[in-house]
Amino acid sequence: MRKFESNVQLIKYEVLREVARLAMEGTLMEEYEKIPESIIPGPKPRTRCCIYKERAIMVERVKIAMGGDKKNKNIIEVLEIACDECPINRFTITEACRGCLAHRCSEACPVDAIFHVGQRAYINQEKCIECGRCKDACQYNAVSDVLRPCRGACPTNALSIDPKNRKAVIDNEKCIQCGVCVIQCPFGAIMDKSFIVDVVDLLKKEENVYAVIAPAIASQFTNVKIGQVVAAIKKLGFHDVIEAALGADIVALSETHEFAQTIEEKKVMTSSCCPAFVSYIEKCYPEFLENVSTSVSPMIAISRLIKKMDDKAKVVFIGPCTAKKAEINQEDIKGSTDYVLTFEELCAMIDAAGIKIEECEEAPLNNASFFGRIFARSGGLTEAIEHVLKEENIQVDFKPIVCDGIAECDKALKIAKVGRLQGNFIEGMVCKGGCIGGAASLHRWPKDRKAVDKYGELTVEKGIKDSLRIFEIDDIDLHRHYKKDDRE
Repeated sequence: MRKFESNVQLIKYEVLREVARLAMEGTLMEEYEKIPESIIPGPKPRTRCCIYKERAIMVERVKIAMGGDKKNKNIIEVLEIACDECPINRFTITEACRGCLAHRCSEACPVDAIFHVGQRAYINQEKCIECGRCKDACQYNAVSDVLRPCRGACPTNALSIDPKNRKAVIDNEKCIQCGVCVIQCPFGAIMDKSFIVDVVDLLKKEENVYAVIAPAIASQFTNVKIGQVVAAIKKLGFHDVIEAALGADIVALSETHEFAQTIEEKKVMTSSCCPAFVSYIEKCYPEFLENVSTSVSPMIAISRLIKKMDDKAKVVFIGPCTAKKAEINQEDIKGSTDYVLTFEELCAMIDAAGIKIEECEEAPLNNASFFGRIFARSGGLTEAIEHVLKEENIQVDFKPIVCDGIAECDKALKIAKVGRLQGNFIEGMVCKGGCIGGAASLHRWPKDRKAVDKYGELTVEKGIKDSLRIFEIDDIDLHRHYKKDDRE
């Protein structure tokens, strides 16, 4: 039996598995409406008030698993019917209110939303603008602040509450597709769209479909060997399985050379591997867009290498990241990677196909360096650049700031904005821990970092140049080509 972090993840898995199974059988369009009843047979509900509501929610989950709203370009979507259990009012006055004479809470309120009856203060929720000044003013800590988990987690304030139906709403212009809201919603009311049906169809139609696996996979299927996972992926119909870590080796070289050539002019350069981090800069710190490395991400680099070697190739990236699903459709890199699957979706596909990973013979996977593989965790890129600088004897002052999670990224960018950053390179990872903490990981454990390091140590080629010596990468386009409007 597979272990899941929560019932939310379990239910998501069950939906993805059933969608994948029917797609593989070729009966999805005829049978998908039966999925809610097969997962929730009744007569008792699993988590909600009744099976009828559960099934209605399940219908929406199935739609997301089948690709979601095609008109909505955002990868993350809210299931309105599932979003109904969170507290409506953020600030409330608790029993700790002493009915003091000072009335500092009402004095601090800019919209006169606080009134007093007898010895108690109350908040008029129709007037409240959720500024929090009453909470700061109360000396008895009598003001409770209950912020919805999705809103509290969102780093760009892309989530708001519709005043009409009190449902969560995503502002696509602010959303960076990081998926943290998907993790934090306790009711699974926010999901990432899936390409699982597209990939199943692709595997049926095309022969040269390559799977590119992110190195974070080392921390996911801990009860089996990596070689067995590779074999299971091949059994799904993939022509071959390639490491994204090889793309990371390519990017490490590219980014190191770019840093050495431009840092004197730029003063500060940021990494470009994490698409959510780049998007965060675009939306929240646009003045730093010229400081972002122009190197493509490892996913794009390895996809372009594969398609250079096989002009009939189709590439499916498999990793822990929801932002990757959005990255493949960005204008200047569109067409490099065809589809993105998450580890959750891979797990569902393998089980839907009836493949038992533990029974698979190990398949080889030795085509990346130690440094390419440790890109999966925070600090990996920095170590790779330091390796290249030493290996090529490049004399440049490299002072990295490793940012583990969006809070540290924001702090570094704020300090850089006022010209007080004690470094000249910002390695930004939006997810805590790096890719191993991605929103679509099967789990996020403290020991995952060690698992990635151990995976890196298993490489045959320890150095970056050693892993790339048999490939011709000089004529691969490794740089982003932003339009002028994109950088304004």
